[in-house]
Amino acid sequence: MNDFKSSVVLLILNGNAKDALGLLAKHYNVRTPNLKVGLPKGHKIVAYGCYTSKTETISVLNSDLLCNPFIILHEFYHHLRSKNVDKIHKGTEKNANKFALDFIAQTVASTS
Repeated sequence: MNDFKSSVVLLILNGNAKDALGLLAKHYNVRTPNLKVGLPKGHKIVAYGCYTSKTETISVLNSDLLCNPFIILHEFYHHLRSKNVDKIHKGTEKNANKFALDFIAQTVASTS
């Protein structure tokens, strides 16, 4: 499992967020979310990223954030939760943060 998490983080760091999302989707048995640069129109909250369950899309504020494992994994958690809770967006920010930080911590531990 640690190798999986490290692989995902390293893919994102190396600019392959789409491949990382594909790997995550396969592992968790959900559809691969779409990925786009630019937040949805009318998005009033200043954020680095967001997930739209209706279109199954992870949006990031700018292209630099495509290489940020915390943002990509945090938003993937929302995708994962929306698929496993009657398609209702129920993932809390706290749990999304924990999910992302767990992947990052495993990567740091395996490279130490």
